[in-house]
Amino acid sequence: MTDGTLPEILTRLRESEFSQVTINPGWAQGRTVFGGLGAAVALTAMESLVDPTCENTAPLRSLMTNFVAPMPEALVTADARILRRGRAVTQASVDVRAGEQIVVHASAAFGVGRETVTVSPEAAFSPELRDSVPAMDAGALKLPGFLKRFDIHWTGGGIPRSGSQDRRTGMWVRHKDNMEAFPTAKIVALADIPPPVMLSHYTKPVMASSLSWSLEFIRPANEIKSDWFYLDYTLEAAADGYSQQNGQIFTEDGVLVALSRQCMVYFE
Repeated sequence: MTDGTLPEILTRLRESEFSQVTINPGWAQGRTVFGGLGAAVALTAMESLVDPTCENTAPLRSLMTNFVAPMPEALVTADARILRRGRAVTQASVDVRAGEQIVVHASAAFGVGRETVTVSPEAAFSPELRDSVPAMDAGALKLPGFLKRFDIHWTGGGIPRSGSQDRRTGMWVRHKDNMEAFPTAKIVALADIPPPVMLSHYTKPVMASSLSWSLEFIRPANEIKSDWFYLDYTLEAAADGYSQQNGQIFTEDGVLVALSRQCMVYFE
């Protein structure tokens, strides 16, 4: 079996006659595979159906992902379908299954650009300097092994179990592997790296996972050439074991690429 990098896994899925792929060991975080990988698998299955050539697909405009059950490091099947093809927008959905169990359900809207009035985003880009902290060493910190596949400078707080009660976190991230063939999945996977900011309100281990995740693209991913991205995420509210956090994904030059919103569960 190959080393199981993200581009290798997505390439095997794209080339599979039955839309199946085996998730290599090393991608788990707790009971489930890293959510960014699960979302990237779901997206790739839909992209292949929207445009089988994978060359002229209309850009992804929105992706809604529900993490239904733990996704194992094993064979999964991505059953994608087109819901509607319009003149500009194509909508699709996918069920990712492990055996008979749906583990990820996602829907996406792909849309070609049209001539319209433009309103530029006003998002504030004020990152901490990337080199203000050393690169995170996932091995030394005994963090999930999949984090070794990314370069991460965690600059903005929100550290789990710190008791800091932060409301935001910021980090610089990039893939170590070449994601050129998967420009949209490249951003989708990175956008799920920050943990729940709510975990910084605890000083002990707490169970947490994503329940649902909405990601909206401001710019077509295939126009983005940046490798480094800055993730600025804010905890909006938390109660009864559910938290809501919003995020902004910027290029290295401060271009707003996408908006993230997650509902997460946490419990002792």
